[in-house]
Amino acid sequence: MRRAIVCAIAMSAAPLLSGAAPAPKVHSIVIDKMRFGAVPPGVRVGDTILWINKDLFRHSATARNGSFNVDLPAGKSGRTVLRRAGNIAFYCIYHPGMTGTLTVGR
Repeated sequence: MRRAIVCAIAMSAAPLLSGAAPAPKVHSIVIDKMRFGAVPPGVRVGDTILWINKDLFRHSATARNGSFNVDLPAGKSGRTVLRRAGNIAFYCIYHPGMTGTLTVGR
């Protein structure tokens, strides 16, 4: 009986715990033909960006605020975990005309 009461209390508390922050996600940004692909919506602090370089040239994904710098040889990929909320402008250090902006929520 006592065990049943403890289980019932634990199960009734479960919905209260569901208000926790969602689990971090992995979002992909493809680099091809000398440009960054579409920036995914709904990016949050703690999420990972998977940068995929499908181009024939070396690129980087470099945040202007210094929060990340991922070197991407041709045909390779790299990751960065987002630690700051806000608009993060990024560019390729090898091709400064390649730019984008990540909007990172909390």
